[in-house]
Amino acid sequence: MDNVYDAIVIGSGIAGGWAAKELAEKGLKVLMLERGRNIEHVKDYVNANKDPWMFEYRGQRTREMIETHPVLKRDYPLNEKVLDMWCNDLESPYIEDKRFDWYRGYHLGGRSLLWGRQSYRWNKWDFEANAKEGIAVDWPIRYDDLAPWYSYVEKFAGIQGSYEGLDVLPDSEFLPAMEMNIVEKDIANNLKKKFNGSRHMFIGRSANITQPKPEQNRVNCQYRNKCWLGCPYGAYFSTQSSTLPAAKATGNLSIEVNKIVTRILYDKDKKKATGVEVLDAINNQTYEFKSKIVFVCASAFNSTWVLMNSATDIWPDGLGSASGQLGHNVMDHHFRCGAGGTVEGYEEYIEYGSRPTGIYIPRFRNVYNDKRNYLRGFGYQGGAGRGRGVEVAELLGKEFKEAKFQPNKWYIGITGFGEMLPYHENTIKLDKEKKDKWGLPVLRMDVEMKENEHNMRKDMMADAKEMLEATGVKDVYDYDWGYAPGMGIHEMGTARMGRDPKTSVLNGNNQVWEATNVFVTDGACMTSASCVNPSLTYMALTARAADFAVKELKKMNL
Repeated sequence: MDNVYDAIVIGSGIAGGWAAKELAEKGLKVLMLERGRNIEHVKDYVNANKDPWMFEYRGQRTREMIETHPVLKRDYPLNEKVLDMWCNDLESPYIEDKRFDWYRGYHLGGRSLLWGRQSYRWNKWDFEANAKEGIAVDWPIRYDDLAPWYSYVEKFAGIQGSYEGLDVLPDSEFLPAMEMNIVEKDIANNLKKKFNGSRHMFIGRSANITQPKPEQNRVNCQYRNKCWLGCPYGAYFSTQSSTLPAAKATGNLSIEVNKIVTRILYDKDKKKATGVEVLDAINNQTYEFKSKIVFVCASAFNSTWVLMNSATDIWPDGLGSASGQLGHNVMDHHFRCGAGGTVEGYEEYIEYGSRPTGIYIPRFRNVYNDKRNYLRGFGYQGGAGRGRGVEVAELLGKEFKEAKFQPNKWYIGITGFGEMLPYHENTIKLDKEKKDKWGLPVLRMDVEMKENEHNMRKDMMADAKEMLEATGVKDVYDYDWGYAPGMGIHEMGTARMGRDPKTSVLNGNNQVWEATNVFVTDGACMTSASCVNPSLTYMALTARAADFAVKELKKMNL
């Protein structure tokens, strides 16, 4: 086992895959370290071609699953189809001072094999809001700094969507868009008319390719909507389908699975990292790997865990803790509230296939002249569809069976996704008393929504109901199913970027202030959260940081 590399990448999810690709393609010898098992593209997608009746429990959860997955059971991730794709709660516990639902994917590819694939650029206001409102600290970059990197990653990953020309949601480099169904199209037109062009509804932008990418050996989407079972066609962007093959093709990438990074090795005289220490998850042996630079992409909280567990002889709270911000400013996207209803007519229309994305309604609150009793805003995801199965209690036998195949009414539902502010008191910390399966300290969560988010949720429901009623939807109801931080699976913050080492963990190039050859480019680096899905921004930030790192290495500045 070689232990000296130009670069080490911790983690193999969306950010880690991009870091490995970019660094390897630029000529560096790269080691990717993944704490979980290997998953090989196509071969290891064991459930990808199964129909519901092929599963012993028809894809549902069992009593045993509920007992052995105390966190995962709280929401939809716990089911038979993807059980082996989520980490074991009992092996990797954490402490909740306040409820936090932490859903983790410990395997090669991480949550790039499980993500919802919704891909949106931030707008210019997202990078300016903190400074203008006096919230937390200012972002050290602006939209124009990231725009060319958005374009760069979009062209490679493959993002389908429609060009809308909106300031609030900038267009991407799109592949041809998937089509809205007839009901969605009509409601979208009605929405624009009823609100004088101020509200928009269009196809949800997603990392599902609608044209083949033969150079990546990826085939266009087959409309199976089985994405999170692993796509044998490579039709959605993941580490396995896209960035990893590109990195491997260079001959510069080595991968070690079942290797838990326990700390970053730090030279206090040189003020630089020298590599990492890892624990083998199978044999419990400890190894060291050396490198010139380290990219920390282990997912937001695990990346911060690594920093917290590093250089504690110099900084008791870990590498990057000098500002007092490491582990603070936790964010997620709050959701699970909105509205739904039925749509009359359209009985002559049915849908074919299973489109792997819905619709999107971009933010319209606290933009331009709109002012609310809370800061920031929200967007909506959802869609219209037609169920099957007419319920008639008196039917039996043949008539009952035939009724089950009859198309039902059209319905539509929209769910708001809102921005959470970066509160300093929302924290994660190392708990030195409780240990995981490998004897490592676990995280303690203390995170909650505050008045700003609660006020926002009222509008998320009321606006959803108003829009559906205005566009002709019948029997409209609103709902709030309740939300706990973490449920959005968009955990962010804890190692924020900033302009001053006294108030942030990272600088504008994603470097740790106290160790400039350490880069953090996943959700941990986020200074605010916007209201759109964050993964596309992680990709852009990672590609940008990798480009900077290689240039600095060549200048011998790292």
